[in-house]
Amino acid sequence: MIQVALLVVAKAPVPGLAKTRLAATIGDEAAADLAAAALLDTLDAVAGAPVAARVVAMTGDLDAAACSAEIRCRLADFTVIDQRGEDFAGRLANAHADASRAARGLPVLQIGMDTPQVTPGLLTDCAATLCGVDAVLGMACDGGWWILGVTDPEMAECLRTVPMSRPDTGAATLRALRDAGVDVRLVAELADVDTIDDVAVVGRACPPGSRFRQLASAEGA
Repeated sequence: MIQVALLVVAKAPVPGLAKTRLAATIGDEAAADLAAAALLDTLDAVAGAPVAARVVAMTGDLDAAACSAEIRCRLADFTVIDQRGEDFAGRLANAHADASRAARGLPVLQIGMDTPQVTPGLLTDCAATLCGVDAVLGMACDGGWWILGVTDPEMAECLRTVPMSRPDTGAATLRALRDAGVDVRLVAELADVDTIDDVAVVGRACPPGSRFRQLASAEGA
């Protein structure tokens, strides 16, 4: 058992609010279905990793979400906390602090719900790496990042100064951490899902039986 808390920062996949860039191409319902599949596959991967705690920081109306009942059932295996903060950067920093508190001070390894191809093995490797350094950071192919682990939630406070959802967010996050004196180890780079082109790339990287891969194939991606 690795003494790390795995944290998923998630948004309820509500049609019209989930994956809006993707929805502009395939419609609100289909985009929400893909977002729900991505979330459920991510939760499965986290549940399969041998870590000491599993936390989900959730925002949005889960009652109105696609696959609401299945998501609620899966969340029964996690500690669920509410996101708080005025913007995404603030919610991320607060989620690290709240997850650490919920996990009695364990280091926190945080991912989102946009990399459903992630595996228990990869998460295990990242958690093990975090045990030997201050922080780990995994870049996303679009210039953002998909995973951030810190041994102390104070290290995540620098996220409040980082512009989010930009092509240089990953580089800016790495710079902010290092400027704060944090020893950062880079881990695997992954593609995440924002557009229809991403659906095809990520779908091919998912296991054959995964929800996301099956839906991506149905969309013709």
